[in-house]
Amino acid sequence: MWKSVRRSAEATAHLLVAAAMAFGMWIFITVLLIASIGTVAVVGVWMLPETVLLIRRIAGAKRNLTAAWTGVKIPEAYQPLTGTVRERVVKAVRDPGTRTDLRWMIAYWFYGALLGLALPLWPVGLVVDGVWCGLLGRDTVVLPLIVRLADLEADWSTALLKPSPQAQLTARVEELAATRADAIAAHEAELRRIERDLHDGAQAQLVALSMRIGLAKRAYGRDHETALRLLDEAQGQAEKALSELRQVVRGIHPPILSDRGLAGAVRALAASSGLAVTVDDCRLDEGVRAPAAVEAAAYFVVAESLTNVAKYSGVSRAEVQLVRARRGLRVRVNDEGCGGADEAGGSGLLGMRRRVAALDGNMNVTSPVGGPTVIEVELPCVW
Repeated sequence: MWKSVRRSAEATAHLLVAAAMAFGMWIFITVLLIASIGTVAVVGVWMLPETVLLIRRIAGAKRNLTAAWTGVKIPEAYQPLTGTVRERVVKAVRDPGTRTDLRWMIAYWFYGALLGLALPLWPVGLVVDGVWCGLLGRDTVVLPLIVRLADLEADWSTALLKPSPQAQLTARVEELAATRADAIAAHEAELRRIERDLHDGAQAQLVALSMRIGLAKRAYGRDHETALRLLDEAQGQAEKALSELRQVVRGIHPPILSDRGLAGAVRALAASSGLAVTVDDCRLDEGVRAPAAVEAAAYFVVAESLTNVAKYSGVSRAEVQLVRARRGLRVRVNDEGCGGADEAGGSGLLGMRRRVAALDGNMNVTSPVGGPTVIEVELPCVW
């Protein structure tokens, strides 16, 4: 009985908020219609994008309310209203999400009125079901009805607010376009880094090597000791050039990934980081390995994250977790440092996000001031 009372009270609260929102919707639509008819000839059409943004916020509030009751998030798919005023108007009119929200508002204008009729049911249910259950020992009747009404209202709202396939496709295309742009930017930045490393490192060493070999050839006929010294220096330059080239290769795809796999590579990285790093790989390397690109991206995320911990966190400990998920690979790096990580602060977070986005992955950074900092990445792949 008490469980039914508590659940029905929650359902009543949900219906109360939904009814208040429906009442506000009646006022909003009425004012919107009057304002549109009265000002369309002057400024009404230019106010359309702002009105659509307001409708989106109202629909978003309803999505949150419904998700709080059902426990299932309702996705949304909108085109960004950017550009000139004319472009914003055109986008607002053509956006399938606008039609979805208007359809929900019109329907809610009608079925929202029924919500207010359910509000008196709760006190009635307390009396009726109290007598029914207390005296006769029967199950509750009115209180479950309130819960069913809340479920029905949530089902209707979910069906009406769920983006259409066209809207989801449009949002997906825009997401892929942005991801492609980020991937191109990350690729160009990587090429510039490789060019810079080759120019400043291996190329300089090879130039010095060539000069010493040339000097040794000139000195060979008249001064063997000088020639031998120059050849020894040339050998040292060759070894330095090889070392620089190895560093460049490691930046492209660390060989340790091929030799030890992701779990072994991350453990080696943690051991050489100068931090006390706890690595939980959940036996990742048992069975089928992730694709090379996924492993490289995960390794890059861990390497950048541990570098940030060493530079900015103010602590000497970190935790790394690698999980084989059903739809991909999950990477989690956290520390109990000072927090406040900012992607615009040159900490490498933007590069990490671009590399993850290039593989159609997701990255979430939680770093409030005072800590902790948690970086979570999900990279899709087929095992």
